[in-house]
Amino acid sequence: MLELDSALAQHIVDRAMAILPHNINVMDAQGMIIGSGDPARLHTRHEGAQLVLANRRVVEIDEQAATCLRGVRPGVNLPLLHADELIGVLGITGDPEVVRPYAELVRMAAEMLVEQRQLQAERHWQRHQLDAWLRQLFDPTVPIGTLAADAERQGLTLAWPRHVCLLELQDGGEPLAQQARLLGVLSSKSEHLAAPLGMREMFWCRPLHAGRDDAHWLEGADERGWGVARLLISDPVQSLEQLRQACLALRDLQAFARARYPALRLVALEEHRLPTLLHAQRNSWLLQGWLAPLKKVLAHDSSGVLRETLEAWCEHDGQVQSCAAALGIHRNTLRYRLERIAELSGVELTRLDRRLQLSLGLGLIEPD
Repeated sequence: MLELDSALAQHIVDRAMAILPHNINVMDAQGMIIGSGDPARLHTRHEGAQLVLANRRVVEIDEQAATCLRGVRPGVNLPLLHADELIGVLGITGDPEVVRPYAELVRMAAEMLVEQRQLQAERHWQRHQLDAWLRQLFDPTVPIGTLAADAERQGLTLAWPRHVCLLELQDGGEPLAQQARLLGVLSSKSEHLAAPLGMREMFWCRPLHAGRDDAHWLEGADERGWGVARLLISDPVQSLEQLRQACLALRDLQAFARARYPALRLVALEEHRLPTLLHAQRNSWLLQGWLAPLKKVLAHDSSGVLRETLEAWCEHDGQVQSCAAALGIHRNTLRYRLERIAELSGVELTRLDRRLQLSLGLGLIEPD
């Protein structure tokens, strides 16, 4: 059963007394005054309210009756109901003949305020439950079966396919205000799910729409001052299991983007799939062996010239002329550097797979 609290009771009093020229009291289910236009009457017991609670009916008290009851003044006292449950009493101070016409209207308004507050509390609870569920998508220790059961319990139905997005928020400003504003925007449609993941992160799960222009969305976000620093996007997902995998992959994509492209604002997994996968395994023994040839080169490259040359060589797909032009050096100088790289690494640079090994490796080893 809903219990009246002093904040809600005083809110009812203030709203009613802004219209009526009479004092209003609100009593709880024990007959204690918890809201009143007369502060001196707060936290005192109202015997007239106790009569209402005991008999579940309206009790009118005139001057003569008031002298026989403790903590009571003339007026009309009415039961407050919520879902047919008696939760308290509303009292209007004054001659019953004068205040009676207002009694039912004030009670109706009060019960509407109680219902509104209860709906707000239920929505807040549902929002809290949904936020917790969405955050659990990023926790691999929570079984998929548990997620599915919790989704069913919450009445959460997901239509497939969907995209999963991770939004990083800009530094500066009030993060809670930023999150609240974005949460309102991202959750404006029922099929869109959003939740804060941290002080500067938001999760967004949205239906897949062909032709969606995320670059344009970022421009609009900037124009509206939403404070989005970066948008990371997963591949489309077709099930709850894939949704979980996409969330975990977004964390790997985020780590890769922060390391290699800190200024890049729109990062899609489909464009960085392989380097993201390798970056997530960058500390493994197997991958360290794969990086060994490149590390030999970089160990003898204190000036950074060989790294710069190798990056240009891979970027221009092994084309000597365009690579030399990009570096601003003679073709012979380029050939000398490439021979030096091949000598140090033991890698045959004319082979595409070996160039790819070095090119991807450059993305996993930070410049000194």
